[in-house]
Amino acid sequence: METFFGSVLVCVAALVLDRWLGEPARWHPLVGFGRWAAGVERYLNPSAGPVPSPGHRILRGLVAVCLVVAPVLLVAGWLVSALPQPLLWLAEVAGLWLALSLRGLAEHGQAVAQALHAGDLARARQLVGRIVSRNAQALDDRGVAAAATESMLENGADAVFASLFWYLVAGLPGVLLHRMINTLDAMWGYRNDRFLYFGRVAARLDDAMNWLPARLTALTYAALGHSRLALHCWRRQAAAWDSPNAGPVMASGAGALGVTLGGPAPYAGGLKPRPLLGSGPAATAATVEAAIRLIQRGAGLWLVVLLVLATIARWLATGAPQ
Repeated sequence: METFFGSVLVCVAALVLDRWLGEPARWHPLVGFGRWAAGVERYLNPSAGPVPSPGHRILRGLVAVCLVVAPVLLVAGWLVSALPQPLLWLAEVAGLWLALSLRGLAEHGQAVAQALHAGDLARARQLVGRIVSRNAQALDDRGVAAAATESMLENGADAVFASLFWYLVAGLPGVLLHRMINTLDAMWGYRNDRFLYFGRVAARLDDAMNWLPARLTALTYAALGHSRLALHCWRRQAAAWDSPNAGPVMASGAGALGVTLGGPAPYAGGLKPRPLLGSGPAATAATVEAAIRLIQRGAGLWLVVLLVLATIARWLATGAPQ
């Protein structure tokens, strides 16, 4: 029980650090991890030479994941076993803080919203192009607002709630493993000739690790918005989305906000058909801001629930007063 109470305090401290400091402007560990992963990928998945069979490319992708992830997990495991408790607590706070991106997410979304409020569509397209993979230059103001809102909702699940979940479940190794797999999926999880097979292991691991956190996120969005509509959209629309985890998150989020998201979107390869999510008017700059507030309130709700559960568990463990 004391361990759970301590883990909850680590979550509180990490979110406070994220609020005060945001992401490191320089020397973020994920940047170095991304470079290491890119080097491994270039070696095991070269663009030139004979094309291996699909099975061989999947095997290479598995080897790449192991090579990239194993060193970090070994270090994390050593820290957990070797550090005295006060230093381990500090390491866990730092690790979870670096895995979280609540303030950074809000700053990216707010910048897009401000450009839209100012009527600067060119600037809004430029900014949203930094956080989504679609062709931002082909978006109108509603398309930019929808793209930014979808990014807020989906990344809220990946970079906030899933990080908290995996820390609580598996400590420092758990949160680091999730963040690494999520990053590898973002780098290799494309359905194109280069990554269709090589990135499949990373993509499937990301799906597996995010399955429960995504549904807890969808439930969080529903609890804090238009609850009945969010649950209805989740139940009716999520299965039609091409991602088993983004579907529930974005359908519930769109319903909670009372807007319509999804629909056809322009990508480098052309217009991609996508189902509609949510119900209500089209997204605007105000919708992006509402999505940010929804995620922030969701993080607050998680902390309140965790603190209540930890307090009850501690009280029960020590014995109720007679």
